[in-house]
Amino acid sequence: MGESRTDRIIARLRAMQSASPEIEASALVSVDGLIMASALPPDAEEDRVSAMSAAMISLGERISTELRRGELEQVYIRGSNGFVILSAVGQEAVLTVLARPNAKLGLVFLEMRRAAEDLLRMVG
Repeated sequence: MGESRTDRIIARLRAMQSASPEIEASALVSVDGLIMASALPPDAEEDRVSAMSAAMISLGERISTELRRGELEQVYIRGSNGFVILSAVGQEAVLTVLARPNAKLGLVFLEMRRAAEDLLRMVG
């Protein structure tokens, strides 16, 4: 039996993290708040990450539309311990990334964009 779609998605998330070691964890979440696949640390609560990701991307889309900023590309949160970056993957999924506080965001964004293109083909 071959690799499942979930296995392929997890492998792509891990490849993104290897390409950009400043990314500590990642997940692909459905827009209705369910985890599709994750490469999160063992202590992370998947349900909580997925629900918050879906809520933030939904709010980000509303804000972007209401304030005439065009189509939402990403939501970015900076805390004292690092970043949370959310990026739409098509209409149905959200790529959530946790990055270190000293991350070079240009490189993180580049790896996220590359991963999102591949993930869209997997979930499309």
